Amino acid sequence: MGILEVSNLHLTINGTRILNDVTLDFWEGHVHAVVGPNGAGKSTLAAAIMGLEGYRDVEGDIRFEGQSITGLSVDQRAKKGITLAWQEPARYEGLSVAKFLGAAAADGGITAEEALEQVGLSPARYLHRAVDKSLSGGERKKLELASILVMEPRFVMLDEPDSGIDVASLHKIFEGIQSLRKQGATVVLITHSITVMKQAEHAFLFCGGRLIDKGRTPSILPYFEGECLPCDHQNVPTRGGDEHGHE
Repeated sequence: MGILEVSNLHLTINGTRILNDVTLDFWEGHVHAVVGPNGAGKSTLAAAIMGLEGYRDVEGDIRFEGQSITGLSVDQRAKKGITLAWQEPARYEGLSVAKFLGAAAADGGITAEEALEQVGLSPARYLHRAVDKSLSGGERKKLELASILVMEPRFVMLDEPDSGIDVASLHKIFEGIQSLRKQGATVVLITHSITVMKQAEHAFLFCGGRLIDKGRTPSILPYFEGECLPCDHQNVPTRGGDEHGHE
C-alpha cells in the first residue's frame, strides 16, 4: 500500500474530461516522476491531489495513509503534510526571506540557513532580501524548495522543478530533492524532462489524461527516445497544454 493512493479518478473541467480513470499509488519514502507531453494531465493530477480551487470536483477517490481526503480543503491536506510547489513560484511583496522561511519551518527541523545552503543560496546574501520581483525566477525556485525543506512535509509534489533554473544550479535542486527523500518525504516530480525524470526511482507515464504505463524509471525512458507507447489516444497535445491550459 502506498502513502497516497488515487483510485478511478476522473476530472471534468468546462465540459472537457481532463483526467480519465486514473489509478496509481505512490510508495512512501521514494522519489516518483509523473511524466508525459504537455496537455497530458500531469499538473492537473497534482492540483487534484492538493485539492486546489477548480480541481476538487472529482469522481473516484484520493486516499492518504489509508484515509480519503477528497472532501478535505487545501489547508486540511497541508496539515496532513501534503504540499505542492508550483512551476511558477509566488512572490510575497514586502516579506523577507527570513520571515518567509520562518513561517514554513517545522519545530525542531533544519534551519533557514541550512536550507538556503542546501539549495545554493548564501544565507548572508539572501536572508534579509525581500521575496519580490528583485529575485530572478531561478532564485525564487530555489527559495521555494528551501521553504519545503524547512517545512519537512510527508508528501511533496514539485511541478517542473527545473523550470527557470540554469544548468549550473540544477545540481543544487537535485540535491534538495534527495534531501527531502532523506528527511523521509515521498517526492513526486511533475516533468517532461529526461534529466529530472532520472532523479526518480519510479515513473508514471501520462497521455491524454490517462495513465499509459508505469514502472521503474529505466523502463519508461524509451518514451523520451521517440518510442511513444501504443495507445488509442487520437489527439495530439498542443504546446503549453491543451486548449484549456491544463497539463
